[in-house]
Amino acid sequence: MLASSGPSTGQTCGLVLIFSLLLQSICVAVTFLYFSNELQQLRDTYSKNGYACLTRENFSLEDLDDSGYSEEGDPCWQVKLQLLRLIKKMIARNQAEVAASSVQGDASTVDSTVSQSVVPRTAAHLTASRIGKSVWATQNSSSRSRFGVKIGTWQTASWPHSFLHNVGLLDGELIILQAGYYYIYSQTYFRFREEEGVERRSDPDSDSVRNPRQMVQYISKRVDTYPDPILLMKSARTSCWAKRAEYGLYSIYQGGVFQLKRNDRIFVSISDMTLVDMDKEASFFGAFLVS
Repeated sequence: MLASSGPSTGQTCGLVLIFSLLLQSICVAVTFLYFSNELQQLRDTYSKNGYACLTRENFSLEDLDDSGYSEEGDPCWQVKLQLLRLIKKMIARNQAEVAASSVQGDASTVDSTVSQSVVPRTAAHLTASRIGKSVWATQNSSSRSRFGVKIGTWQTASWPHSFLHNVGLLDGELIILQAGYYYIYSQTYFRFREEEGVERRSDPDSDSVRNPRQMVQYISKRVDTYPDPILLMKSARTSCWAKRAEYGLYSIYQGGVFQLKRNDRIFVSISDMTLVDMDKEASFFGAFLVS
């Protein structure tokens, strides 16, 4: 009977090989874990040190000086140097934007001032003309309406006291070229001298007072959609002048704000043309745009 023999040579080599592989795997795993741990610690340390450069108590903007940085003297010099460059760049950009805004604002102000000085204001001021009575004398009855007789002649812009800016003038009527609210005004100068031999009133005061005279000034407008003039303002006065006075003098002024449309025409008329003195300093007519 044969005795049992031990493991064969092949089996022994197999076991040795398996044990070597297991030992090598364990060594690799341990080495990987060790270096991973070391790398994580280095990463945490670097992150904390970099964050500490910005949060430490003695960190301030006064430290940000290129000449004061050195690798040996300050471990955070790279972080601080980059921050310094970023802040300087932002400050320079902000100053450039402010300067550009200021230049544009000054330019717009200059343009506005120039445009205001070049473009004339919408306004007109007309003074009386001495030929006005001759014009009235040639007018037929159709020129007279319930609003009196129109003053058909005014001094134009060629005279020193008169001007027209963005307003037209035709047959004594101002023509509106720009719609809006206008202040319209007029003054008429009345001058009366009673002829000799005119019968005076038969009352107790007839020796001291001349016959009363009615004076009315009208300001009207014409529109394209309506055939008749539209009355805007009226001012009236009945006056009695002293008998011994050489002349009877009086002036009527009126003005107001009205909304006018493009191509509207405004004019002045009076009740009695024989009483009006067309003196350019005393009788005038005008309008200007308010808004």
